[in-house]
Amino acid sequence: MSDRLAQVSQHLSATYGRGLLAGEVAIITGAGQGIGRSTALLFAKEGAKVVISDIDEKRLATVEDEIKAAGGDVLGVAGDVGADDFPKKIVDATVQKYGKINHIINNAGFTFDKMLHTTPDDAFDIIMKIHVRAPFRLIRQAAPYFRLKPEARENRSIVNVSSTSGLHGNVGQANYAAAKAAVIGLTKTVAKEWGPFGVRANTIAYGLIHTRLTSAKESGATIEIDGKKVALGIPGANPDAPANAPNIPLRRSGTVDEAAAAMLFLASPLAAYVSGHTLEVTGGSGI
Repeated sequence: MSDRLAQVSQHLSATYGRGLLAGEVAIITGAGQGIGRSTALLFAKEGAKVVISDIDEKRLATVEDEIKAAGGDVLGVAGDVGADDFPKKIVDATVQKYGKINHIINNAGFTFDKMLHTTPDDAFDIIMKIHVRAPFRLIRQAAPYFRLKPEARENRSIVNVSSTSGLHGNVGQANYAAAKAAVIGLTKTVAKEWGPFGVRANTIAYGLIHTRLTSAKESGATIEIDGKKVALGIPGANPDAPANAPNIPLRRSGTVDEAAAAMLFLASPLAAYVSGHTLEVTGGSGI
């Protein structure tokens, strides 16, 4: 083994021992449930100080308590990622408590499905606002803590969430597909502009992950947007049934923990030379 390889091995071993994200600070939006919750729990387990946010204050408080009970370091900042004051609110709170930001995980989002010819402007605009404008504004707000001089650099990354809908389109999701395609372009631009500062930016395109967005619409899950309830889910869906996943080689939906593991990989030193990439977490769908 070369001296350089030995040094790298020693460094990674030390990192693993303290956790892959030991001492690093991660902002995770949409952390009240689903993929965001699992990501927050996993990052905290791996030594990160996590700043979690969700529009649902009660769910957020529950996750915050879970992390504290497990010995993690956490700060909860409730709010709507689409609100004009949200980026400054969460960035200021993070820096005030922890003094820095290492990672931003733009996970918050929802679906507002309609066939293209019946999609009203507001259903299109709100999805673009939450899935594209909100991540852009949060990243921009955090710029001073990422565009740093070489001597101040640590492991820093941006992870934005896309979808197979953004890669291939999807029936009934003109708004969602457009937004999830746009966030890939945003991510690649961040990778090119901030790469010279040692910042990595990557996207995860999820396939069928078992969350409230892919559960049966008949279950009644909703989200309130501008005072109106929007139904979530897919009519008649049963992600656990292999027969409903004929185009997925693994013949099943993914779990939120598997989705979170991909987040950890891209944020961790294991992906130190991965930037501008779109990681497909799909069980093989689309190959």
